[in-house]
Amino acid sequence: MKTLEISLRAGFSLVQFEPVQIPDSAIIVCDSNLEEKLKNHNPIIIPAGESSKNLKQYERLLAELATRQAKRKTALVAVGGGVIGDLAGFAAATYMRGIPFIQVPTTLLAMVDSSVGGKVGIDTEFGKNLVGAFYPADKVYVDTTWLESLPNRQWQSGMAEVLKYGFIMDPELASSLSEQPLYNHLDHRTLTMISKCIQHKKQVVEADEFETTGYRAILNFGHTVGHAIEKLTNYDIYTHGEAISVGMVIETKIGEKLGICDSGLSQRIEKDLRAHGLPTNAGTTQDVENIIQSMRGDKKSMRGELSMSLITNIGECKLVHDIPEALVQEVLREH
Repeated sequence: MKTLEISLRAGFSLVQFEPVQIPDSAIIVCDSNLEEKLKNHNPIIIPAGESSKNLKQYERLLAELATRQAKRKTALVAVGGGVIGDLAGFAAATYMRGIPFIQVPTTLLAMVDSSVGGKVGIDTEFGKNLVGAFYPADKVYVDTTWLESLPNRQWQSGMAEVLKYGFIMDPELASSLSEQPLYNHLDHRTLTMISKCIQHKKQVVEADEFETTGYRAILNFGHTVGHAIEKLTNYDIYTHGEAISVGMVIETKIGEKLGICDSGLSQRIEKDLRAHGLPTNAGTTQDVENIIQSMRGDKKSMRGELSMSLITNIGECKLVHDIPEALVQEVLREH
């Protein structure tokens, strides 16, 4: 498989191709799934799974950095998926008020989304990514050979974010994936797809890096409901992509009820997600009151009201505030 190597500078002002260069003095962080592959690099090992993106592991990571006498010029290298990138990135952002940070994403989801966004953080009992920072990696190296050993469920999880890009801003991508689902990394379209998603993410982040205009919120289509599902299941039932998949269907149904998009669009969304092996419903959504309560704390909310990024058509999306709770409850109960 061909390698796509991307270097991203802070502020996303530069994208260029160059060989992977990890400093000899760098400290590597990975999860337990990659422990054997990276054992010769003396990595800091974090237990695999979203449940590790917490204050306890963050404190442990800081302690490891101090014990290994990391200095302000010591690079911290996150090798893994979104959990490792977010956790290590937050440690890099805060240790000694900021040390160099390099990302080597090993999952499809991290390659097309989390490694490029510049947001890092941890989950708390009150919500997902509630504590964090804007801290773009100094470099992001995307190598598709990592996907060769990626479990199928994790591939499908990443495809949820890929499909999201199609739904919110790339009708051509959405159409191609609808007509010909992309089932695994061996597909000849994989490299082009990853590159296209990275460029979409970069475009949005450059336009609204610190989420001040509301434009960046389009990247959160499906995430208001999806994050609530993850939180209520303690981050150990659904992968991130699976939860977002369910969220995209429900939020499109909300958009239909609001008249923001045409009736029947949710069926198209649901069909495309199912074609890629993704779930479109979750039993947790029947816990209506707790789902609503969790959504009230979403970062897009301005005054405690419900806010969501909703698609108006395939390839178009906008942030909508003041969504009536009664309407959301109705959709959740019907779903």
